[in-house]
Amino acid sequence: MELLLGTGEDHPAHVVNENGTSPFLLICEHASNYIPARLSNLGLKSDDLSRHIAYDIGAEGVTQTLSKLLNCTAILQRYSRLAYDCNRPPEAAGAMPEKSEIFEIPGNSNMTATDKLMRVNEIYRPFINRIAEVIDTRTCHGQQTICVSIHSFTKNYFGKDREVEVGLLFDRDAWLANHLARSFPQFDTRLNEPYGPKDGVMHLMNQIASPRGLKHLMIEIRNDLIDKTRGQQEWAQRLSVPLIQAVSNLGV
Repeated sequence: MELLLGTGEDHPAHVVNENGTSPFLLICEHASNYIPARLSNLGLKSDDLSRHIAYDIGAEGVTQTLSKLLNCTAILQRYSRLAYDCNRPPEAAGAMPEKSEIFEIPGNSNMTATDKLMRVNEIYRPFINRIAEVIDTRTCHGQQTICVSIHSFTKNYFGKDREVEVGLLFDRDAWLANHLARSFPQFDTRLNEPYGPKDGVMHLMNQIASPRGLKHLMIEIRNDLIDKTRGQQEWAQRLSVPLIQAVSNLGV
């Protein structure tokens, strides 16, 4: 059987600080813009792969820095969401999009069932399974887990500017979102914006956190705030304080 990932290409789940002692588990589904070599950049130019359509700009830097500040484990996805968006189920059109915002993705057009299955089996399922393994191992060792997913979004979308700067997204568990809602008074912070459950963005949390009864949250930061290293460090620091306070309130 043919394989999507070649020799030297990474497992889709990159685990950072696996022995971190904090209850937080950070997840960054859109950390990378790397396309498996077999897919020939999906027919896109290198400039296209530097855009928000290929990955969440700045999200990896925030996640890595926050992992150090909190001493918590982080799991980062190593392949572009254009190859497979690990925050979407295999049946969703957005899992392997033929078009992302206004950009056509040639390599995702006219895929066969075999083409799609390779991506599901080699990117999506290993990523989801690795997260589940980490959580279940922590549980076996008596370590509590609170899942926080770190994302970024573009200021201009389909030609319209977004005023919101920080989004706190939730579906079945609003506890952590409500805790952080007033933590950034100088920034336009909103609940379930610019996306919400109706957009299908809570898929991963509903797969791995909700069934285990784990508190969880998705954080969206507008990418012009974190497209540079300084902004990533500032936001990691800014997020760390209310997250630590939330843990303290739980008595963990």
